[in-house]
Amino acid sequence: MKFVDEVSIRVKAGDGGNGCMSFRREKFIENGGPNGGDGGDGGSIFMIADENLNTLVDYRYTRHFDAERGSNGGSTDCTGRKGEDLVLRVPVGTTVIDASTQEIIGDLTKAGQRLLVAHGGWHGLGNTRFKSSTNRAPRQTTPGKPGEQRDLKLEMKVLADVGLLGLPNAGKSTFIRSVSAAKPKVADYPFTTLVPNLGVVSVDRWKSFVIADIPGLIEGASDGAGLGIRFLKHLARTRLLLHLVDMAPLDESDPADAAEVIVNELVKFSPALSDRDRWLVLNKCDMLPEDQHEAVKAQIIERLNWTGPVYMIAAIAKQGTERLSHDIMRYLEDRADRLANDPAYAEELAELDQRIEDEARAQLQALDDKRALRRSGVKSVHDMGDDDWDEDFEDDEDGPEIIYVRE
Repeated sequence: MKFVDEVSIRVKAGDGGNGCMSFRREKFIENGGPNGGDGGDGGSIFMIADENLNTLVDYRYTRHFDAERGSNGGSTDCTGRKGEDLVLRVPVGTTVIDASTQEIIGDLTKAGQRLLVAHGGWHGLGNTRFKSSTNRAPRQTTPGKPGEQRDLKLEMKVLADVGLLGLPNAGKSTFIRSVSAAKPKVADYPFTTLVPNLGVVSVDRWKSFVIADIPGLIEGASDGAGLGIRFLKHLARTRLLLHLVDMAPLDESDPADAAEVIVNELVKFSPALSDRDRWLVLNKCDMLPEDQHEAVKAQIIERLNWTGPVYMIAAIAKQGTERLSHDIMRYLEDRADRLANDPAYAEELAELDQRIEDEARAQLQALDDKRALRRSGVKSVHDMGDDDWDEDFEDDEDGPEIIYVRE
């Protein structure tokens, strides 16, 4: 199944049914009075979080969704039937955004959570509604109100307890394969992982957590190099980040440089995300002689000024992975217990989560703006060189006006 985490759709709620103008005409009852009924309300459109979905691919090619219109009113005071509501199912972790205002309508983070995105139109009134002692034969009705129409942007962020960071071929997918039943593709070339992968790690019979692997980052990812930083948004809702570093790169590059690249790209994407609890995991230690382990570890720690936990593992041989998994489970349990008993800590984490969401949204909107500019052929002021400016622009007052968008 194709992984799709961003789509744009248009939703249109049903219009309300029109009111009916009718008069009672029966044998022996010549002037029976008005009996036109009201129309029915238009159907509304809801979104519901479905835990059985893991991608927005259903909305990749079908972009327009219309709810049913309410039926018109009938004679003999019959009210029109209400239009059926339309329910759109999306994966858990989907954010619904109004494309025209960039307002976040809702965030579906729990299975079964329901969100109203377009309200159905109000029904029209039949002429019975307008009868009175002075107006016994009203010929007045009202039409149904149009249903709400919106252009929406859906963004999905995977929900996981732990997220993996690292350069391509740092061993993130191998790590997931070694600690869970997930089987992501593993190969000896960069960018083997093209989409996020999720794995459930069972530490004990009743204890488990979810780990997310995203495509590897390279230097310049924040500027669009490699696969860019668009997948970093999937780490926004994680509780812990694992920074995997290859201790023995095949190209014989410096592991400390590789670790520094990831930290720099993470800060560029979201300074708040870089404040999330993060552990350093040195992978592929089996590729180095044991007498070099401590030297490489000390070099990386010194370069990053690292003060947090450090683990040394060999994912492919499952060396050190069991201890790391148990420590992660213990950390998550302690975190949950502290959240329940320490209001100040809970408030601090809630503020951090909101900062991460806001910064991630700003980055994603900037990427969308750049894509829109490229499609329209208009350059951003930051992308313009000296040759793009016309020194004689004063003489071109009759020409077309080109507005360069500042990001």
